[in-house]
Amino acid sequence: MTQPAPYLSTEMTVKPEWIDYNGHLNMAYYNVLFDQGVDEIYEAFGFGPDYAETRGHTTYTAEFHVCYVRELHQGDAVRVSTQLLDFDQKRFHTYQELRHVDGWLAATAEGLGLHIDMSGPKVAPIPADILARLDAMKKTHDALGWPERAGRSIGIPRRA
Repeated sequence: MTQPAPYLSTEMTVKPEWIDYNGHLNMAYYNVLFDQGVDEIYEAFGFGPDYAETRGHTTYTAEFHVCYVRELHQGDAVRVSTQLLDFDQKRFHTYQELRHVDGWLAATAEGLGLHIDMSGPKVAPIPADILARLDAMKKTHDALGWPERAGRSIGIPRRA
């Protein structure tokens, strides 16, 4: 199975009800767009909608960091790219960019996902067939290099 690098979501549109009193996309809805964009790549990973029902496992987000770069407005058309940065037996690390269809960067996000056995729920090993999909995708995505905006931390430098 060959997947594009990075994985690119279908086009989405900023809805009127997502606009805040400042006249631009409310910060919560950047997360909605990132989440909807990653849902598509989850299908490629094997974590699609039927995964929980048929295999009793799912994924949870352990951490998610968003950097807001440029405002989006009602009616803007956007796409989310997702790059698989790393994974191990129980976790996967992704980097996403939210771009206007004209190409400019609106926001970036990094996420750490956990593979969950729903009978606990508890963190559990990822099945071999899905690890193989992740491995194939990571090899393709490794050619992209480490994104410049990935791995950022938040904070105000400490004063001496």
